[in-house]
Amino acid sequence: MILGGQKSGKSRRAEALAQQWLQGDACHQAVLLATAVPADAEMQARIARHQQERARRAPRLQTEHAPLYLAQALRRHSQPQTLVVVDCLTLWLTNWLMPPSVPGDGTENLPKTQDWQVQEALFLEALTQARGPVVLVGNEIGLGVIPLGQEVRAFVDALGVLNQRVAQVCDVLTLMVAGVPLAVKGRAA
Repeated sequence: MILGGQKSGKSRRAEALAQQWLQGDACHQAVLLATAVPADAEMQARIARHQQERARRAPRLQTEHAPLYLAQALRRHSQPQTLVVVDCLTLWLTNWLMPPSVPGDGTENLPKTQDWQVQEALFLEALTQARGPVVLVGNEIGLGVIPLGQEVRAFVDALGVLNQRVAQVCDVLTLMVAGVPLAVKGRAA
């Protein structure tokens, strides 16, 4: 698990780990499960930039869009010779608790918040049963001031709980600070 603030180097670190994995053995494969939803022009540009950078840094890293049903995607791809990167848990949670609405792409019919607990449990189960290596990327957003607004506070709380539950399952937890990986649990990934 790789946590950090925005622009701390989390995704770049995950891509570097995927590239190392791919170079380690000709039989190795890697897939990135992308959770971002292109809800506005800025996010569309951000996603396009990430795709271009990823193609340059880890050209054999395949990508699948998995904005909601992450457990199913993890189960589908998890194999001993396949490294799965999930980028990112924060956006996945956002899609469930604060879903964006993008007319015409199906997101206007996203499931309701009460389905989140089921999806979280399914994901944690899939993670513990993963047959190959998994790298998870997420934001650590609980270090700042308490946000205004009940919905935002509930989101920050839910992300903190998700991060705790996922960290309990993971052997390694790395905190990214200004592009530098710091070992929190196990050896820094």
